[in-house]
Amino acid sequence: MTLGGDAAVAEFGHTRGYRPVPGGVAVDPEFVARRRDVAGYVGHLLAATAERPAALGCFGLHEWAMVYRARDMRHPVPLRLGPDGADAVLDAGALRCTHYDAYRFFTPAAVSRNATPLTREGQADTEQPGCLHAGMDLYKWAFKLSPGVPSELVADAFELARDARELDMRASPYDLAEYGFAPVPVETAAGRAEYVRAQAALAERAAPIRRRLLEVCRTWP
Repeated sequence: MTLGGDAAVAEFGHTRGYRPVPGGVAVDPEFVARRRDVAGYVGHLLAATAERPAALGCFGLHEWAMVYRARDMRHPVPLRLGPDGADAVLDAGALRCTHYDAYRFFTPAAVSRNATPLTREGQADTEQPGCLHAGMDLYKWAFKLSPGVPSELVADAFELARDARELDMRASPYDLAEYGFAPVPVETAAGRAEYVRAQAALAERAAPIRRRLLEVCRTWP
């Protein structure tokens, strides 16, 4: 792909993944070659994820697991229910996280409570399409493979990640009222039902983005 004109050169001439060519800039074939293994890994992960049914019963408790029985908080934001209240929510619920990059931030006390031990090596064996973080990662992978990914796809993945992160934080133990975000109180039956509805809608939005990105990976030069 070639972008022509002085404006393209000014904007992309020194951007990762592009190189100057007569009359404009083009995607650098050396960049494409360097990302080939990444595209292969991402394609394998996305295909494995897409093959599984969406699991919608985690209720966003991964964020609670990151502060479980800890008194040094990861973020300088108060806990809605206080430390003891946040611990009680996890004590009363089942922890079913399937995403390694959330699991690896669990406190030591929370790790043993997860239904399945997770590893980086086994990520493709556990990732599933209902997971908010799996949806957010679509933007991470699309951006990492840019400019080999169409900009429209990167933008769609970003919008999905933004909305998923909002739900992620609203369902977390943190009090975000100061930032204008009302909680999704997953410590209640009504809050869990609200979370599942929103989670299912995000999973539905993620599916075509995942398919488009998977096609890019499968056809990587």
